[in-house]
Amino acid sequence: MTRFTIAAAQYPIEALADWAACEAKLTNWVEAAAAGGAALAVFPEYGAMELASLETETMGDLAGSLASVSALLPQVDALHERLAARHGLHILAASAPCEVGEGRFVNRARLFAPNGKIGVQDKLIMTRFEREEWGVSAGSPLRLFDTALGRIGINICYDSEFPLLARAQVEAGMELLLVPSCTEALHGYWRVRLGAQARALEGQCYAVHSPTVGRAEWSPAVDSNRGAAAVYGPPDRGFPDSGVVALGELDKPQWLFAEVDLARVSALRADGGVLNASHWAEQPGADNLPPVELVDLR
Repeated sequence: MTRFTIAAAQYPIEALADWAACEAKLTNWVEAAAAGGAALAVFPEYGAMELASLETETMGDLAGSLASVSALLPQVDALHERLAARHGLHILAASAPCEVGEGRFVNRARLFAPNGKIGVQDKLIMTRFEREEWGVSAGSPLRLFDTALGRIGINICYDSEFPLLARAQVEAGMELLLVPSCTEALHGYWRVRLGAQARALEGQCYAVHSPTVGRAEWSPAVDSNRGAAAVYGPPDRGFPDSGVVALGELDKPQWLFAEVDLARVSALRADGGVLNASHWAEQPGADNLPPVELVDLR
């Protein structure tokens, strides 16, 4: 399959009354993505932080919210696994803090295939808030997921602002880059947006941006959320002149639907108006790339 529809979420962080409310919300969102014809549904960075509201004693505490959300991940992941199988679609779940031992937490995104396979990508480069105030640590390794849809990479929010990560994934065959984000202000949204667009330009591939939106005053971690979902491509043959394939309405909770065709990626890399992907190697120091682990989700 080279041509399919992607649903990118502008996902609102909301206080949840109980687990049943969480299950109903995620089920409704995935059902809406499937009803729109999506083969891939992309949720944002730290969208799972709304789970902190289920523990009222700790939801206003940075450290407490890390522990409470991480403890719920097995339950959350089981729900995503069921939804992916039921609707026959791939789901990038909203990233969440995940305890990896001795009180150390990483920011982890999970990609669910409808066949039951699951891929994990941790955030590699932490923002100042994560490293200086919240105590969320960098994870590893950098991965690329071989799926029935194509080869998919994930750069979580700030990671998209560092070109060598996506470039290493391009060298390993990446056709589609997913950029889940959580940004409290418009300047943060624009940093991630420009990073996603630049990665699509350099790699001659698609980049999908999915942000959190709305206010969650009860959470010191995700109290303010700004952004617009989008699908970007290189501004070249077969793509819009702007490179913007689709763009959502700023700060509005919604699914953004867009059709992509990965055959255009290979065609452009072979015979585009420019050849950014293959000409990358002409830069001094261009071969100094991080290793990429290929994960089979087929």
